Amino acid sequence: MSRKPYVGRFAPSPTGLLHAGSLVAALASWLDARAHDGTWLLRIEDLDTQRNVDGAAEAIIAQLERCGLSPDPPVVRQSERTALYEAALQRLLALGRAFPCACSRRDLALAATTPDPRSDDNAGAERVYPGTCRAGLGGRPARATRLLVEPSPGGGEAIVEWHDRHLGAQRQDVARAVGDFVLKRADGAFAYQLAVVVDDAAQGVTDVVRGEDLADSTARQIVLQRLLGVPTPRYLHAPLVRAADGSKLSKQTGAVPLDLAEPLAALRAAGAVLGVAANGDRVAAWLEAALEIWRARVVPRA
Repeated sequence: MSRKPYVGRFAPSPTGLLHAGSLVAALASWLDARAHDGTWLLRIEDLDTQRNVDGAAEAIIAQLERCGLSPDPPVVRQSERTALYEAALQRLLALGRAFPCACSRRDLALAATTPDPRSDDNAGAERVYPGTCRAGLGGRPARATRLLVEPSPGGGEAIVEWHDRHLGAQRQDVARAVGDFVLKRADGAFAYQLAVVVDDAAQGVTDVVRGEDLADSTARQIVLQRLLGVPTPRYLHAPLVRAADGSKLSKQTGAVPLDLAEPLAALRAAGAVLGVAANGDRVAAWLEAALEIWRARVVPRA
């Protein structure tokens, strides 16, 4: 059976400009798509309207162009795709696999009996849900909607195993590690896990290349893919840029926007994190050399 044409994507949130860590993720996904002669899409993940920064999406596109990372059109914005997420949510409700939840963050903190075992590096991590509203709301108003993660004898769908092209064999028991996770938040915004699964399927994404901090989300996304009957992409979680204290470099930890007065220097730094020591005294030449290194390293020989 022939493999589907490669479709990859970079999906930043417009909560600020690109920084060194986000450029690593962008470069890795661009290199992988181009090395496979594939399509590279740009998706603006702007559902969290409270954190979005005006003009950031346009600035991110300009930053990518400055670094020679041009996406294939069209650029899509999640804020314009909420009907797709609602349709998926209604399907899960109809299947009996989603339910309303009245719990606040404080309720969940008080109900917690064990600390969250995952580190702060794992984006999208939630405290393990104790199942409070599975049997009903007890007269309280609904706040969020959650996926019913149902373990079954022998593990069933809650035990998810997958292969990461960088990290190797991965396994997670979603019922024990996360529990019933949020699909639609109390503020009415669709959760990242649902939106990304719906978008990847709708856009025909075959390969997800992103930062290692998102590896923890993969099992939840695979559970949703299986329930919604959509394909599971291949995954590659790239190394992170670390702050001086060893934590993930991010906007929340004070990462400064890229200084693209010298885009070649920024690309070289990102390449170093990925183990791509390319030569070239111009952006285009450096990218071509980096592409040859990536192609030789990760693309299977015919």
